[in-house]
Amino acid sequence: MVNQLALSETDLAPTQKSADGTNVIAADLAYRTMSIVNVVFYGDPMGPEPWVLIDTGLSTSADKIKACASLRFGDARPAAIVMTHAHFDHAGSVESLASFWEVPVFAHPLERPYLEGQAYYPPADPMAGGGAMTLLSPLFPRSPVDVRPWLKILPADQTVPGMPGWRWIHTPGHSPGHISLWRESDRTLISGDAIITTGQESAYEAIVQTPEMHGPPRYFTPDWEEAEKSVALVASLEPELIISGHGLPVKGQNARDKLHHLAKSFRDIAVPKGGRYDLDPAKPGKSNNDAFR
Repeated sequence: MVNQLALSETDLAPTQKSADGTNVIAADLAYRTMSIVNVVFYGDPMGPEPWVLIDTGLSTSADKIKACASLRFGDARPAAIVMTHAHFDHAGSVESLASFWEVPVFAHPLERPYLEGQAYYPPADPMAGGGAMTLLSPLFPRSPVDVRPWLKILPADQTVPGMPGWRWIHTPGHSPGHISLWRESDRTLISGDAIITTGQESAYEAIVQTPEMHGPPRYFTPDWEEAEKSVALVASLEPELIISGHGLPVKGQNARDKLHHLAKSFRDIAVPKGGRYDLDPAKPGKSNNDAFR
């Protein structure tokens, strides 16, 4: 088991369980855990503005997402689907949902090959340290999805379509085109997998969701140089609330302190020693990376 920086129950953000199956964090922000991964719903169900879905869970998540959306927003389709990245546990239902709702899918340009059926992600790293999830990681899907009819590139000015007041931030390392979402007004960070708030290397941790400040999942992170820069970037934002791709939302000063600790000591805490990509990062176009082939 790979424990990183422990958090306590007092660091967890207060949430309210909704009848629609989501956990409500704010009037316009809710999430639901689909097996081991979080899907985020942005939009006020009582407001006039359309809503946005952030990430789409596993390939088995589509019906649950549609059910939550129907109960939460009625017949309203989302304005968009925004992808933090296209790993199998975040993009598993994007084809199904985009075609069902006929809505645009927004992503970073460096994530396009994995959303247009063009490129495989680099191989997983079973030597990345930890438990069963790490050892099993070579069996996890890394093939691309194909949402070309709906795919759009995020605006260059870093605005997020359908999400006024938010901006997207390029946080690569876990994947080339990984992004996080940031709202300055209340210092809310939707981090994707740039940082997570529970371990993913151990099956026990992934299921129980023990709170901790954790770098990106080790077995699926091929570029630790970029991942380190991304953690430093999100730490510099001084987030008050963090909603990550895995784990429970966290808030407050202690979570920020742990995030700064992670950023300062990233190679000692987060990077697997002797792992496949420890000293040999896989970058787009490099011979040890399937990207853009």
